[in-house]
Amino acid sequence: MDKLRSMEVMVAVVESGSFASAARQLDVSAVMVGKHVHQLEAHLGARLFQRSTRQNSLTEVGAAFYEDCRRVLEQVRWAESAVERSRAVPQGLLRVSAPFTLGNHVIAPAVADFLLRNEQVRVDLQLSDSVVDLTGDGFDVAVRIGRVADEGLVARPLAPYRMVIAAAPAYLERHGAPLHAADLARHQCLSHSVWQRRVEWTLREDGTDYFWPEYARMVCNQGDGLRQAALRGLGLVMQPEVLLAQDLASGALVEVLQHCLPAPRPVHLVYPPDRRQLPKLARFVEHMVQALGTP
Repeated sequence: MDKLRSMEVMVAVVESGSFASAARQLDVSAVMVGKHVHQLEAHLGARLFQRSTRQNSLTEVGAAFYEDCRRVLEQVRWAESAVERSRAVPQGLLRVSAPFTLGNHVIAPAVADFLLRNEQVRVDLQLSDSVVDLTGDGFDVAVRIGRVADEGLVARPLAPYRMVIAAAPAYLERHGAPLHAADLARHQCLSHSVWQRRVEWTLREDGTDYFWPEYARMVCNQGDGLRQAALRGLGLVMQPEVLLAQDLASGALVEVLQHCLPAPRPVHLVYPPDRRQLPKLARFVEHMVQALGTP
């Protein structure tokens, strides 16, 4: 079974609207199209299409599998064009959007390394926790944390975004280290002002979900402000690992509650599919994937 070919056939069926249209598009028989779909269903052990005399509609499993197939095929097309892209010299302005903390501590250094290796490229890096409209706001590529909405964008996965909970040794000497997530209610906690239930980081322990306490000794709209307060022994802080990494390595902060940390969130580079052949963008994406790693 040629899985990639069968996935390509399934995507063609969905996007063309029928088995017959997909057959014409792929220049194969409708019987062959049906064979590929049946092979996929047998391999997966699930029905992908709900068939009737008038139309074929995706099942719930089929809809999810279609989205995954579309992304896989996009990555294959990207890989196949790598040699051609490498022949062109990257040049011109590249506009990049990234979240503030990840951008400041990880993306900006990686961008600087990229520019050192590509002398004819300029980068306008904008750091903001707002989700930009790539086309409307004039960006070539963006780094996004969390689930990527289906906007017709190419999404390249990067290393996930991990949170840590930490405090200064002086604070832990005065108040003791929390041993369980429920202990947070009895501690001095430092909180980010944008944390609300819809964007809350959830701690999980023994099958129970816990949230960062609503009452906080200090609230700030920037993670580095909370970091500075934690370094002075004011309380417990939950912030991205990239922000606290040096403090943890030096012992200025001590990580606690490692067993119930919030689940890491996915990180993606996203960009419009019609721009993937631009040499400056292609080289940038390849550089960022190598520099930041993948899941």
